[in-house]
Amino acid sequence: MNDQVKPKGSVKNFMSLVKTLRWPVAVTIFALVLSLVETAAGLAVPLITKDLVDSFTSELLNWKTGVFLLVLFVVQAIAGGFSYYMLAFIGETVVADLRNQLWQKVLRLPVPYFDRNETGETMSRITQDTTVLKSLVSEHLVSFISGMISIIGAVIILLVLDWKMTIILLISVPVSMAILYPLGRLMHKVAKATQAEMAKFSGHLGRVLGDIRLVKAYRAESTEGEKGKVAIQSLFRYGLKEAKIQAVISPIMMLTMMGILVVILGYGGAQVAKGALSAGTLVAIIFLLFQIIVPFAQMAQFFTSFQKAVGATERIQGILRMDSESADGERTSKTEGAIVFSNVHFSYEEGKNVVNGISFTAERGTVTAFVGPSGGGKTTIFSLMERFYQPTSGEIRLGADPIQMIPLSDWRRRIGYVSQESPLLSGTILDNIAYGLEKRPPLEQVIEAAKAANAYTFIKDMPDQFDTMVGERGMKLSGGQRQRIAIARALLHNPEILLLDEATSNLDSGSETHVQEALRHLMQGRTTLIIAHRLATVLHADQLLFLENGQITGRGNHTELLKTHKLYREFAEGQGLA
Repeated sequence: MNDQVKPKGSVKNFMSLVKTLRWPVAVTIFALVLSLVETAAGLAVPLITKDLVDSFTSELLNWKTGVFLLVLFVVQAIAGGFSYYMLAFIGETVVADLRNQLWQKVLRLPVPYFDRNETGETMSRITQDTTVLKSLVSEHLVSFISGMISIIGAVIILLVLDWKMTIILLISVPVSMAILYPLGRLMHKVAKATQAEMAKFSGHLGRVLGDIRLVKAYRAESTEGEKGKVAIQSLFRYGLKEAKIQAVISPIMMLTMMGILVVILGYGGAQVAKGALSAGTLVAIIFLLFQIIVPFAQMAQFFTSFQKAVGATERIQGILRMDSESADGERTSKTEGAIVFSNVHFSYEEGKNVVNGISFTAERGTVTAFVGPSGGGKTTIFSLMERFYQPTSGEIRLGADPIQMIPLSDWRRRIGYVSQESPLLSGTILDNIAYGLEKRPPLEQVIEAAKAANAYTFIKDMPDQFDTMVGERGMKLSGGQRQRIAIARALLHNPEILLLDEATSNLDSGSETHVQEALRHLMQGRTTLIIAHRLATVLHADQLLFLENGQITGRGNHTELLKTHKLYREFAEGQGLA
């Protein structure tokens, strides 16, 4: 990202984002009205004080005046409290809408985005960057709006009381802005860098905590501790930079205002001495001056918060402007037939093909197995099938139609995927088996899928059965149990196409027997593509495709490849199958 600061464009982008958010209009108007009432009550106090000083008599200091002042203070307090709550409500509403937009967008970003960006960084955008905007709207906007109203009202009254003093006051405003503008540009740059550094730190935390078992297994606590320490020190330095700028902005605002106060006191005192100004008017002017000074000091904080929010929303808009995967809703296609790869090429990086001119046909209802050394492109073929990536060239078809012509949601609905990792989400066994289904199926249907997957035997022996919590990533279950739950999930979805990626590679012999039996149930009547290093698990396949360096160098059944393919024969001999 370009670090050059362009405040005009940034503010314009910020305002365009704010306009897209859901603002509760009625609440906003009511909150502003209450702010006006609060400010009007505050501005009335100096005028009453003026009369009190100018006509200091017992007649004026009666109970009616006291009650009137008390009512003013109560109205100001109540209006202030309600307007604060309502503006906070507006801030929460707006930020909730923004977070929802971001979350819905992130869920629909293509897989390459997640290859390039750490999970923690994306989380930081949704949580921390939006919190900066919430802070601006919920906290500082309150003081900014009421402060602006207070300043405008006070200036109008001051013009009526003494226009010369008001001119002195107004001269200080452009002087302050001239000083603060370059500091604001610098704050914007520092705020952007701080948020970017925070996102990187969040990414580091997410990566390390997500693989904490690896960290502990290889005694890497010290190494990761040092990396975290470096990131924390970097955040510390950026925090100090922000503090330095804020340490300049706030005193400048206060010095300017106090300087005006001294000038007005001196000038006003001289006017009172000459009889050109009453003492009550001078007291009222001083009161009104404080009603300008305090909001100006608060505006310094708003100014800082605004620059941070502008920087944060730039990164948010960067995500919102990205291309999503196509949203096809519930559209379906009637396309059926064989899966055909026709001269498919694909590379993750330009010039480095992982899949290099692959062509094959997987007839409907048959089993196609991919074997060969690691790095041959087998898993990438599955990713292309899932449409996580698009081929660099060539075509993948279902029957006569390219799979891109089939609505994405409909296409993925047709596919069941069981990997060697068998990922489970934190939750219950039932949550995981029914994961992805729009409506929770009847328990009888879930039990039937669990039985077919050879999972019901261990589920029913658990104290909470289907309500058993699996833990993060399913770590409370064994590898074989996780695999069978994944198979039960695939059975419940009833896919037309089945992708099995090393589904039994990590299992002991006892678990493998259960899983193999479950897989036979799952594969019946479906077009199945299997990745396998253990040839014994795919001897029944209708065709075996041997992949090397992204190319198919052999195809046929087990017997044919034994005769025609030297490396396959070596694989088979090494596994006692020749």
